Amino acid sequence: MTEQTATAAQHGGTLLPSVKVVSYNVELKDNGGFIGDRASKGAFRDFIETWRKPMREMGHDPFGEESSAKIAKKRLEALLTDGEPEAAGVIQSAIESFAQELAIVMRRFLKLKEWKKAERFVVGGGFSGSRIGELAIGRASILLKTDKIKTEICTIHHEPDEAGLIGAVHLVPSWMLEAHDSILAVDVGGTNIRVGVVRLMLDSAPDLSKAKVWKFELWRHGDEKLSRGDAVEGLIKMLQRLISRAQKDGHKLAPFVGIGCPGKIEADGSIEAGGQNLPGNWESSRFNLAAEVREVIPRIGDHDTSIVMHNDAVVQGLSETPFMKDVSTWGIFTIGTGLGNALFNNREIETSRRA
Repeated sequence: MTEQTATAAQHGGTLLPSVKVVSYNVELKDNGGFIGDRASKGAFRDFIETWRKPMREMGHDPFGEESSAKIAKKRLEALLTDGEPEAAGVIQSAIESFAQELAIVMRRFLKLKEWKKAERFVVGGGFSGSRIGELAIGRASILLKTDKIKTEICTIHHEPDEAGLIGAVHLVPSWMLEAHDSILAVDVGGTNIRVGVVRLMLDSAPDLSKAKVWKFELWRHGDEKLSRGDAVEGLIKMLQRLISRAQKDGHKLAPFVGIGCPGKIEADGSIEAGGQNLPGNWESSRFNLAAEVREVIPRIGDHDTSIVMHNDAVVQGLSETPFMKDVSTWGIFTIGTGLGNALFNNREIETSRRA
């Protein structure tokens, strides 16, 4: 099998068109469990609660009776800038605590043989898309610089909610998509499932740097008690609706679906480990998401449906590929229900790929 064929067909592949996936879904542990859990969205809410507790015990909680886990992100940002000083102080303290933990996690990764070569870390996930997240990431970057760590820290270029869809265009060589103007992409997370149509914009940017989401649907499945079958059925219905919308709008939709999903993705599309935050058992050897999607959607337009599935942090990281040409080794951390991670080496792009 040629490298090009493997790149086009294999789930969880190591060699992708523009990068080599060196490492992903690393689950480092300490005495308290997975260290990534110390830098998740839930961890930040725990820090809010930690800093509220002494104030509550003194008889004054500037947040009232609302649970720390339920305070809307927009309200937290408003309180940070315009709220009473003590409420802003709690949020600032939580940002500092979270930044300290994120810096610890990054230091741990940089001790790994493969990761110590990383020249840049991109931080994505829903948390990075808020001002609070940006401040925490910026503070973590300062902490690492204080330790003379040269690895650059930056936030993801695209909207985090869209990056996990846009990255799917880098799962297959762009020459395979030249007769089309868009693809279908799926981003499965522990809280949300997003399905979208991604415009390739190859005429404007052959390196796919201008790819963008045309339409997408969001399903917050984490708010519901679902079985695995319910989740898969809902995902497929979202795909079917978007196929219909794209075709009605005249888009040249490629017969391709790129899927990002938590966990270690095997070559046959099964999930070896890491899917514990998903509804039901996604790690069963008898379950294959790509096969279930293909069974219901066997063709898109006049062609058989091709599906490539990879880890969600890998796919989100792939959205950064066009912007990482100035480094050789780089990684991504996605702050969401958990902390996703992936490490990449850039590959030389063969001119024949665009011939």
